[in-house]
Amino acid sequence: MKKVFIIIAVFASLNVVGWGVTGHRTVGYIAEQHLTKKAKKQVARVLKRESLTIVTNWMDEIRSNPDYDHTHTWHYVTIPDEKTYESCEKEPKGDIIETIERLIADLKKGGLDAQTESDHVKMLAHLIGDLHMPLHVGNGKDKGGNDIKLKYFWKDSNLHRVWDSGMIDGKKLSYTELANSINTLSKEEVRKIQNSTVRDWAMESMKLRDACYDYGEKTSINYKYDYRHWSTVQQQLLKAGIRLAATLNDIYG
Repeated sequence: MKKVFIIIAVFASLNVVGWGVTGHRTVGYIAEQHLTKKAKKQVARVLKRESLTIVTNWMDEIRSNPDYDHTHTWHYVTIPDEKTYESCEKEPKGDIIETIERLIADLKKGGLDAQTESDHVKMLAHLIGDLHMPLHVGNGKDKGGNDIKLKYFWKDSNLHRVWDSGMIDGKKLSYTELANSINTLSKEEVRKIQNSTVRDWAMESMKLRDACYDYGEKTSINYKYDYRHWSTVQQQLLKAGIRLAATLNDIYG
């Protein structure tokens, strides 16, 4: 057990953002398009002058604030191969699955002061995005791909960074352009994506995880890797946005 927690502690100290700024804003922007009128009004009340799109990056922005040191492990979960969330060792300070479920329960219960409610919504907006990035359901072997050093388009990088921002930033799209290009599903397709639980989302990411390591024996990846995996990035951003909206609709709508 000690070894597991050492791995988790080191993982927490690294740059393990789930998506980069553009990715998270894409999730938030898509979510805004799928909010009910009532939920949209309540979210505006909670966030005041801030938009859901912009606050999606708040949890990464507060990483340097010692008041939020306790949240570092909330961005990810470690589920080794052949394990389930229920059967694996749990992080004592909390993980992304436990945190999302707790935040939802707190918001549904109500009675939170204004600052706590705002923080909860901001955290949900970020963490639901994080959970849809496959390497945030780590295998416990390489710190969510951070230990996989490689060159991406001939520049030093690592596998985690390629997924959180490399492929997205390489497209040179604004978050609105990216969101509008993928937010094209029918109402029936949207309902199907929404009909799932937090733990379902984690298992989906876990199933996608192995494909992230599909780079062969090479230590340099570029166009071919992007071609194979860009559709997964788009799919996961879209699902995250739709499910963030569904969560907020359930709480406030």
